[in-house]
Amino acid sequence: MNSSVSWMGKGNGIWARRPWRRWVQFVGLFGLVFAIALGCAGNDQPAANAPAGGGDGRITIGTTLTARTLDPADAYETFPGILLHNLGDRLYTYEPGTTNLVPQLATELPTISDDSLTYTIPLRQDVTLHDGNPFNAEVMAFSIQRFMENGGRPAYLLSEKIANVEATGDYELTLTLSAPFAAFPALLSFSGVTPVSPESYEIGTGSFNPDSFVGTGPYKLAAFTSDSIKLDVNPDYWGDAPANSGIDIQIFTSPANLYNTFRTGGLDVAYQTLDPEQVAALEREESSGGWQVIEAGTNVINYMSLNQTIEPLDDVRVRQAIAAMVDRPLLNDRVFQGQAEPLYSLIPASFDVAEPVFQEAYGDGNFDQARDLLTEAGFSESNPLTVEIWYPSASTIRSIVANTLKESIEAGLPGLVTVDVQNTEGATLWENVGKGVYPIILSNWYPDYYDPDTFIQPFLGCENGSGSICQEGPSQANGSFYYSPEANELIAQQRAEQDPATRQGIIEDLQQMMVDDVPYVPLWQNKDYVFAQEAVNGVAVEPTQQFLLWQISRG
Repeated sequence: MNSSVSWMGKGNGIWARRPWRRWVQFVGLFGLVFAIALGCAGNDQPAANAPAGGGDGRITIGTTLTARTLDPADAYETFPGILLHNLGDRLYTYEPGTTNLVPQLATELPTISDDSLTYTIPLRQDVTLHDGNPFNAEVMAFSIQRFMENGGRPAYLLSEKIANVEATGDYELTLTLSAPFAAFPALLSFSGVTPVSPESYEIGTGSFNPDSFVGTGPYKLAAFTSDSIKLDVNPDYWGDAPANSGIDIQIFTSPANLYNTFRTGGLDVAYQTLDPEQVAALEREESSGGWQVIEAGTNVINYMSLNQTIEPLDDVRVRQAIAAMVDRPLLNDRVFQGQAEPLYSLIPASFDVAEPVFQEAYGDGNFDQARDLLTEAGFSESNPLTVEIWYPSASTIRSIVANTLKESIEAGLPGLVTVDVQNTEGATLWENVGKGVYPIILSNWYPDYYDPDTFIQPFLGCENGSGSICQEGPSQANGSFYYSPEANELIAQQRAEQDPATRQGIIEDLQQMMVDDVPYVPLWQNKDYVFAQEAVNGVAVEPTQQFLLWQISRG
């Protein structure tokens, strides 16, 4: 983590922050090579101290994920987000098992002014913070102001959008936006937008409390170390009490130790991250092993970014040909053993608005179409196309993906296309993406909130551009350098549109622009797996990818 922090310190602009998150989470979920290697070398860590199934009603969970901080104003990785979602509350959340946004600390959905800039939110009156102080609008306003001002990694999520936050009553919060943003209520469900006690936290640049949490949620933080985390039930919680007596989380240094401890009954639940062979074995032995396998789709997308500042990727026919060459079912079969889903739009299939536009336009491994497009662009066996695909060197998964693509494309278009697979250290790669160093990179994206906007604006949006090239903005930071005034206009329109049907139509137009202009090629969508002993109930991964610990019980 130290190297990532140091690297992040070099970036001052808001566009530098999102790749950092991608890199950290990328390491968490896909940088398994070190952990797998350690696991293959044998158990390097003691098993859980106590076997699962004890009579105290507490649930034991094992994971290889780590938590750098629990400060809501600075936490921006997967595991802290899960912990904060269970330790705290937010203004809005999602009804379990659905994508229906519902009030949590708010009592109603916001009242929105005619100009779509002012959101007035009524708040609950029966909520007590973990330190015994009452929750009210002043506490919520303090927490949001702190989130924006302290300079933490997710601060831009709100500071880019909120112009003013004010407690306009004891239990009424008023937020004024700098520009209309239809997805704002969904953003207010982000795990970091949770109230904290002004008695324990302060507003000030760089002032963070990484090892503690004092909020309002169903659990209180009882212990937080590098290898274990304990959550105790909050007896004064305003909502329904958890179905268990507490959560004990053990952090493993290798997937092999997590796998072995779960198999021998030392854990109630194993959640992230096991390698594909281990997942396949647990699935195969589900009936005989006495455990449950819970599989869920995710909203994590994986894609190619095509840098159109570099020849010949400045020719849209070449970019379209590359889209036609990709064989997603082949990747899913050879690389993931079926533990992923082919992705045909940058918007994941879990959103109703998602359309399989790349499947309809290009198919998979459509080498006849690719040959036609390359011929139009002037390429032939006597003038072949060479493309470079880059990935971070620590990623075993991306190495296999890149080489599978190379093998497939060169076999499908012999003599016409050569794929040059390259890699470099992850921090170096992500630092250079926005500088336009690489022609094609394999990348991924973890959404900040459940709304299609977070799969569009960070990819197609651009602040300043010329011709078809973005000089400053999200698409530059994502390595495509795509610039389209029409795309910028459509993004602004969908952000301002409060009518869902009209907004959906605009988003469909933006997906069509993606498939016509091909600044990116969507590749695959991750699947998520949780394993629970047979006697454990209530284990599920939400459609929004949250993991609700308070629902889990034994017996």
